[in-house]
Amino acid sequence: MKQTLLAAAMLAAFAAGAASAAPAFKAGTYTAQAQGIHGPVVVEVAFSKDRIEFVKVVKQEETQGIGTKAVELLPSRIVETQSPKVDAITGATITSNAIRAAVADCVKQAGVDPETLVPVVVKKAAKNEELTTDVVIVGGGGAGMSATIRTRMNGLDAILVEKMPFIGGAASISGGQVVAQGSKLQKAFGSTEDSPESMIKDFQANGHNLNDITKLSLYANNVGATIDWLHEKVGVKFIPNDLPFLAEYSHPRALEFQGGAGTMAQHLREVIASNGAKVLYQTRVKELLVENGAVTGVKAEDANGVTYTIRAKKTLLTTGGYGNNKEMLSPELKTALYYGPVSSTGDGLKMAMGLDAKTQLLQYGKRYPNGIEVAPGIAKSTIYANVGAFDQAGILVNVDGKRFVNEKASNRHILDPMLQTKNKQAYVFMDQKSWEGFYKRLPETGVSHEDADKYLAENGKSLPLFAKGATIEEVAKIAGVNAENLKATVARYNGFVKAKKDADFDRPAKYMAAEISAEGPYYIVEQKPRFATTMGGVCTDDHLNIVKKDGSTIPNLYAAGELVGGVMGDDSPAGANVGWALTSGRVAADAIAEAIKAGK
Repeated sequence: MKQTLLAAAMLAAFAAGAASAAPAFKAGTYTAQAQGIHGPVVVEVAFSKDRIEFVKVVKQEETQGIGTKAVELLPSRIVETQSPKVDAITGATITSNAIRAAVADCVKQAGVDPETLVPVVVKKAAKNEELTTDVVIVGGGGAGMSATIRTRMNGLDAILVEKMPFIGGAASISGGQVVAQGSKLQKAFGSTEDSPESMIKDFQANGHNLNDITKLSLYANNVGATIDWLHEKVGVKFIPNDLPFLAEYSHPRALEFQGGAGTMAQHLREVIASNGAKVLYQTRVKELLVENGAVTGVKAEDANGVTYTIRAKKTLLTTGGYGNNKEMLSPELKTALYYGPVSSTGDGLKMAMGLDAKTQLLQYGKRYPNGIEVAPGIAKSTIYANVGAFDQAGILVNVDGKRFVNEKASNRHILDPMLQTKNKQAYVFMDQKSWEGFYKRLPETGVSHEDADKYLAENGKSLPLFAKGATIEEVAKIAGVNAENLKATVARYNGFVKAKKDADFDRPAKYMAAEISAEGPYYIVEQKPRFATTMGGVCTDDHLNIVKKDGSTIPNLYAAGELVGGVMGDDSPAGANVGWALTSGRVAADAIAEAIKAGK
């Protein structure tokens, strides 16, 4: 028995030793690729006989400032740990997976099974750092970036603390439109009759009059100056002479960022990188420092275990919402697909509530009617792809194959009746030209053509539902939609196109330019409710100083962006969230500068 146990122990020791032995690579440089979010990611890996010498990403088209962070950070980590089995970069999972898969392919080419490369544990000594600044800004989304830039322009020192490996937040992955009421560009592009009063009225109608009127007024009276500042002083570019039709608004008041939200965010990153602000990446604020009831800074810790004690005259929380924290969501939001940033976990809200901050409208979130379920519970948007379809002959139908809404209505007025359908979802029905319009615009909201091709190849067999058929009957069967009703709906809609009048839902005649083709193929794409932006948050005074439940303010503690609740009511119109983030960040920075200079 003892001999058996001894032999087993020796065998285990031998196996362990074999597993930890240095790999025997075929020395050389190898190349491989894997699919990223916007195309192939190509890597080059060099090996000596016993180690990975370098990893280079030699070609990629990933999202600037997000996916490119994985390109920047992962290669050195793989070399450091001598294995492709390193953690993904938070928020850039698809790009991280592509890099890891391509490196693993190179390892195989070098004659080694990548599964045998156990990552080397790199121990780093814990450090403590004490920092002092005028303003510490917690969270690098739209509000945080705007506030950081404005604070430096106001002549103050700033430290921006961001728990992600990159800054940009929800603003960098938004639809690319921004409210610009009262700006010089709005007037120059032909919308000269708008006013703060009109904007307030439209926002109240969209938000069921639940808006915090003082914050909404602050927004309406400052957004124009913010857009002018961003354009003239910060260098943000907008598409010339472009004020798109948006059903929520009584006047054209939304501009579009040139190159989309990602380009805008990248420009702000570059400004911050050159303006003297200190940015701490992958650093999570653990607590607010409080002395005699006043906030005096924050304590934070980075991914390497370095602890920062940051003393500041003023602290600005711009940590975003709580959409990615199920525990904080209302039941109806828990059932909606999530498409926002992984970083929206309510950190700042929880810290402020720990100091007895007053909150409002925490039960509400902005839901859109145009999501596709790309993974269980996770959505991507087709909002602009839908526009491409509706500019042709695309229509929205329910599971019974019937139209139920004006396809060019506001998101809110599509969502509400959609939630009354049997399965609480809808379907975009398209002929070939409508599909081409839809397909062309899919990448604008992060659905690559490669992904769309893959979804369509599945033809209804897996999520998300993309269906194609030679006839209306065939595509309806694949999608589970009533075929006879759908045929009748198509005939009725074509009659409205001929008459230039939608007798059922008043779709504007200019968006009914073409009949649905009598010949296939036809396409159906699912439409499910999705959400990212929470409407509730902390209450503030008109200087964006956070207010306590007893009505007093928390000394030195401010908030901006999505963290501030009530501006939108229970729903936000197009371009409003980014506009509020950028505006409130600037307004908060100015209020803080005035307070510091006044010695308050």
